[in-house]
Order: sequence, then C-alpha cells, then structure tokens
Amino acid sequence: MKLEHLRRFAALAEELHFPRAAEQLGIPLSSLYTTIDKLEEEVGQSVISRTPPTQLTPAGRLLLDEARHRIADAPPPAPKQKAPGGGKAKASKGKGRAPIVKGQPKPYKKRQGR
Repeated sequence: MKLEHLRRFAALAEELHFPRAAEQLGIPLSSLYTTIDKLEEEVGQSVISRTPPTQLTPAGRLLLDEARHRIADAPPPAPKQKAPGGGKAKASKGKGRAPIVKGQPKPYKKRQGR
C-alpha cells in the first residue's frame, strides 16, 4: 500500500465526508474516490460504506489503525523541488486582427467576385 493512499484514507476516516476530506487534502473529489477504490481492491473488502451516513466498516477500522501506525513510522515527505526557470522562448503572435472600420471591407475576409 502506498503511504499517500493511507494518508488520504486516514483523512477521510476523520471527516467521514468525502467532499470535506478532499477539500482538506487539496485534491479533487474523484482522486479521493479512486484512492479508496484502490485501497479496497488491495484489502479485498469494503473499508467504508458510501451510503449516508458514511461510516467505517470493521475492515476499515482495522485498516485505520494500521494506517496510523505506518504514517507515524514513515519519514517526513521530501520537500518539492522548484522547477528551474527559463524555458523555450515563444514567438510573437502579433497584435491580432486589424480593427474593423465602418464602411470598409473586413480585412480578414475576401470580397466575393462575380
């Protein structure tokens, strides 16, 4: 099991509310659902009942104890490295279309010949 999945599960177990847990973690709600699905697949049982009210199943309570132990024993996450500045220079796109002047043909349209 990935440590990040266990952290997300522990946050959900504390909140017992999917949208609030996702907001607290700063991740999309769909990512939280996917993480819980992957954990349930690894465990082989449902760890949380998704019907209101959201509750932990007996397997979920056991997993929560294990998750808390693993999170406590894990080293702190490494700080994220900032991407180096610079990069590819972009070509100038110009000023856009010429302004339309009343009475004049539109500069980007060709006149229809007869």
